[in-house]
Order: sequence, then structure tokens, then C-alpha cells
Amino acid sequence: MTDFMEILKGRRSIRRYEEKEIPEGILNQVLEAVQWSPSWANTQCWEVVVVRDGDTKERLKETLPPTNPGAKALVQAPVVLALCGKLQSSGYYKDQVTTKFGDWFMYDLGIATQSICLAAYAQGLGTVVIGLLDHDKAKGVLGVPDGYELVSLIPLGYPAKGSSAPKRRAIGEFTHEGKF
Repeated sequence: MTDFMEILKGRRSIRRYEEKEIPEGILNQVLEAVQWSPSWANTQCWEVVVVRDGDTKERLKETLPPTNPGAKALVQAPVVLALCGKLQSSGYYKDQVTTKFGDWFMYDLGIATQSICLAAYAQGLGTVVIGLLDHDKAKGVLGVPDGYELVSLIPLGYPAKGSSAPKRRAIGEFTHEGKF
């Protein structure tokens, strides 16, 4: 098994994919990573729409601005995962919001997204997280009901080419001892 830090350091945003289907067992392992992601009070506020249909992917592509570099990946990848969140669940207790930041679903979906990307990479797959889109139009394309928000689209497939790691800030540049 690949070391976790190798997986974390090796994952890249992939925007070009091979024409190769993803076996169900591998896709299920990626989805299992969502299942086991931590969430506020175990609310598991996520819903994932698995999109394989080419026409649906084309309609989703139309919800992106033409300058979005992930547009081609959206139709080229064999699978697109649409990550949705249930509103007024995460960060709530007895129907009352409990945090300064309100609904916590974006935080939980961020964790689930990281789980998807790392699990996919560990299985030899590539991903890119697409968040620059008309969320309401994409929500309509996928029939996401009221009470839920579509947050991101994640193309998933075998990478056609790799890339090198971008420069990272040194740990000392973002850590503060005792006080900010």
C-alpha cells in the first residue's frame, strides 16, 4: 500500500483523461472513502450523483464559463461525481445553527472532496475539483431537490498525462506558535 504522505504529495488536478472505463469495484472504493469521511456529529450531509451519460456531462459543461480549464475534463472523464450537501443538518442541533459560521455543510463536503481525490489517486485515478460553475443550472440538470445544494463537480478517470507539484509554502510560513 502506498504511504499516505506519498498519496497526499502525489495527487494533482487532472484535466485530461484516457478513454478507459473505471471498474465498479474501484469506483466503489472511491465512494467508500466518502462514506468513511468525518462530518459534524456524524451527520453525513453529503449526497453524490454519479454521472456517466455523455449528454448529461455536456449539459453540465454548459453550466461552466467558457474560460474554465476543467470544461474539457468534464466531458472527457468517464465518470463525474457531483457532490451535493443537505442544508440545515451539519452544524445544527435541534434545528438551530450552533456555529459562528452557520451551516457546516461546506466544511463536511470539503473533507469528503479530499477523501475522493486521495482515494482516487491511490487507485491510479485522477480528479479535478470544479467549483466555478452556475450551481443552480447544474442543480437543475441533475434534479437536485430543494434542501440540498450542488457544491462541486469532480471528473474522475485515468490520467492521460501527469504534472509536477506546484511550489508549496514552507511550514514555518504558515505556522504560529502559541499566538497568531
